[in-house]
Amino acid sequence: MSVNALIRRATPGDAAAFARIFAQPAAQANTLQLPYPSAAMWTARLTENAPDLHQLVAEVDGLLVACASLRRNSEPRRAHAGEIGIGVDAAWQGRGVGRKLLAALIDLADNWLALHRIELRVFADNVAAIRLYESMGFVHEALLRGDGLRNGEFPDTAVMARLHPNPPLQRPEIRP
Repeated sequence: MSVNALIRRATPGDAAAFARIFAQPAAQANTLQLPYPSAAMWTARLTENAPDLHQLVAEVDGLLVACASLRRNSEPRRAHAGEIGIGVDAAWQGRGVGRKLLAALIDLADNWLALHRIELRVFADNVAAIRLYESMGFVHEALLRGDGLRNGEFPDTAVMARLHPNPPLQRPEIRP
């Protein structure tokens, strides 16, 4: 079931909603965010406004229900790659908002930033998220054993990536 979600750029005014989402046990278990996030910390992150960081949110009837980010790699030889992260309010998981945010990030990466590669890391036991990523063209590239700390344990992390299916050609004068 998919809901009609408005996708827009995140603003510092969304900080309390980010803190609410990432304070949920499911978000803590499935992301690398720390427990007890503060709105002040999120205000600082959302105010940063770094040119290589794109943060989007999904709203349903004025309620922020999910957030996502795409960060272009700042290393010159990896500027063709970006990394994504997504957090969805537990009450809204499985309702299509994560898919809509991911589609918006892919559109941004493919059609506006000309990224060749989008990467992500996901705990290997997060089956629902992995299924979503696979359905959107991400493939498994590696398994990092004991990679992240979660509730005093070190679960494995899957590294997944999606390559642009039809990358734009570089202008001849800037080809290596």
